[in-house]
Amino acid sequence: MQPRPITVARGDGIGPEIVSAVLRILDASGARLAIEEIAVGKAAYEAGHSTGIPPEAWASLRRTGILLKGPITTPQGGGYKSLNVTLRMTLGLFANVRPVRSYWPFVVTAHPGMDLVIVRENEEDLYAGIEHRQTDEVYQSLKLVSRPGTERVVRYAFETARRRPRKKLTCMTKDNILKLTDGLFHKVFDEVAKEYPDVETDHYIIDIGMARVAAQPERFDVIVTLNLYGDILSDIAAEVSGSVGLAGSANIGDGFAMFEAVHGSAPDIAGKDIANPSGLLQAAVRMLVHIGQGEAAARVQNAWLRTLEDGIHTLDIWRESTSSQLVGTQAFAAALIERLGSEPRRLRPAQFSNTPMPTPVLQARPPQKKELVGIDVFLHHAGRDAEALGARLRDAGTSALRLEMITNRGVKVYPEGFPESFCTDHWRCRFAAPAGQVIGHDELLELLRRLREAGFDWIQTANLYRFDGQVAYSLGQGQ
Repeated sequence: MQPRPITVARGDGIGPEIVSAVLRILDASGARLAIEEIAVGKAAYEAGHSTGIPPEAWASLRRTGILLKGPITTPQGGGYKSLNVTLRMTLGLFANVRPVRSYWPFVVTAHPGMDLVIVRENEEDLYAGIEHRQTDEVYQSLKLVSRPGTERVVRYAFETARRRPRKKLTCMTKDNILKLTDGLFHKVFDEVAKEYPDVETDHYIIDIGMARVAAQPERFDVIVTLNLYGDILSDIAAEVSGSVGLAGSANIGDGFAMFEAVHGSAPDIAGKDIANPSGLLQAAVRMLVHIGQGEAAARVQNAWLRTLEDGIHTLDIWRESTSSQLVGTQAFAAALIERLGSEPRRLRPAQFSNTPMPTPVLQARPPQKKELVGIDVFLHHAGRDAEALGARLRDAGTSALRLEMITNRGVKVYPEGFPESFCTDHWRCRFAAPAGQVIGHDELLELLRRLREAGFDWIQTANLYRFDGQVAYSLGQGQ
């Protein structure tokens, strides 16, 4: 079989050291790889590429479709973009997959039975990075959740759960508060679940869900959740398992995939030959499975497990009670290479399928009837008297759009607000058409004109719609 082309980026900080160790292991394992190297990260940022990715790197990624990447240091301050977020969104890497398991008793943990996979939506949510400063006092960030984006990652999570012995999938959201965005994620999860009767399902509100993962991770098998929650949950799970340094992740798209360690570039220990290459190695194992080289993946994984069992540990997991030999980055790689062909004696040996994961097929949905019924107008208004503001806005309304309510920081303050409610200079003012009526954009423009003539500084608007007769906007606290 011809070697499979892949792209490798050594990264920053400890990246070059751990990438070197991992490539030595992959070469010794018999993995059939043709490696193209690209330079991304710190050097590219310093050369003036705001994303950390020079143009020539994209050509290699398009050729291979696979990236094994060392950790990257993103410069602090404005003008720089996260290389990881850029890659995930540009290449359509919709699912971030992070297996996390316990290696007790060879790696210290309070949870010997932990063995789970977190499938995190990878492109949307607050990571879209759409933020604005709107007033002297208020900043905002937009949380974006789409049905196609949700369906892709949910279907991938169900396929992942179907391949696991327990066949259990847990969805985690905050849809008791975020009823539209997180509510959509939960709704799509329930819809897709009907197509997988062989997979057991449940749902947790994210706060108690994270607490349960920290306290009782053995209760979970596969977890699917939104982008920000998944980011936090993955690090909690990795730490609970014994060490973040042992966790790798796969970023999966339709035509591209990226594999990396969970941890960062750790510049404070760079060049000291003490970093643990295991996180990146675990990512490389997932890469081998992804490209259909499951035998090589199992050979590497079993040698790694045997190395852990033999107590040959780097500093981050060294314990007198469980370790026999303290080694550095390259010595750990050498010890693992010596054990290629061996299997663990106590930990469960690895076996991987060469059958690729199916590409999620999205269900076609007809467009819904969309009706414009009002507008939320956001004002920069320095006053703190909601009743006085309401009186002025009533006069500025039109026959087609009447003031319905005012909220401040999501709390209803007019009409019938509470004097105890604390207000800033950022007001959401809802104007709605009379019950049952539908309006057009001309009515919105007329309202905005009247508000401006009345001296109001409107800074943002959001149209209010019904879809197939269903209200498609939040009602606000207190309603």
